[in-house]
Amino acid sequence: MTEDTAPPQPPRPAPPGARPVRRIDARSLRGLAHPLRMRILDLLTLDGPDTATGLARRLGENTGTVSWHLRHLAGHGFIEEETGRGTRRERWWRAERASRRLDTNDFRDDPDTRGALTVYLHETVQRDFEQVTSYLAEDWAPEWRDAGCLIRRSDLRLTPAQLAALNTELEQVIDRHREAARTAADHPAEGATAPAEGATAPAEGAIVPAEGAAAVPGTAAEGATVPDAAASGTARQDVTDEAAARPVLVQLQSFPRRERGER
Repeated sequence: MTEDTAPPQPPRPAPPGARPVRRIDARSLRGLAHPLRMRILDLLTLDGPDTATGLARRLGENTGTVSWHLRHLAGHGFIEEETGRGTRRERWWRAERASRRLDTNDFRDDPDTRGALTVYLHETVQRDFEQVTSYLAEDWAPEWRDAGCLIRRSDLRLTPAQLAALNTELEQVIDRHREAARTAADHPAEGATAPAEGATAPAEGAIVPAEGAAAVPGTAAEGATVPDAAASGTARQDVTDEAAARPVLVQLQSFPRRERGER
């Protein structure tokens, strides 16, 4: 899995500008697999540097408790102190600049890490669920409400190799859009209207999902297109703040399901 969590796959070249990948070993897993530590690391990863006081306020925890967990995360290399900022009494912390990759096969037969793996996976799924429900409960402008989506497909029958190919292809799509967004941010004039480059045909052996998936009401279903602004009479000369780039979460989950007679 990657936290940036996925099934083990053959290594592939990292896209230009990609963060280094840290493979989580048994010691790192035991150091990270705690509900509060995982929440702290997630806040530092998503929102940037913060102090123990700031994190404690956001998490509803005691500052001393958060400070202890911060030192624990730093001891395992998941976070680091932001030098040149703060004081001896108030230190600023930031997440390591790396993607985290965890291969569950490394630990499933290890009794010493099985408990930590269970905690890690449970907290990861719970975090993703809470982030989705928070998004659904928030009031977003129409352009963002229409752009976000939740898609569930249950009509695929794949072999392990086909599922691995599907996951690899989806990761490549995400990487491509991430790099296109970075290029647009670095060169606004060039990236303002140009579509993402580098689109490729599906990899050999990959399965194109069948149609008929249900999308959450109020979100864009697969295959839906955003109406052309000029054609609909709603073209605007100025880009509003709501149309500016924002942080986006992409959660990818794909896994086999047992047949009825196997359950």
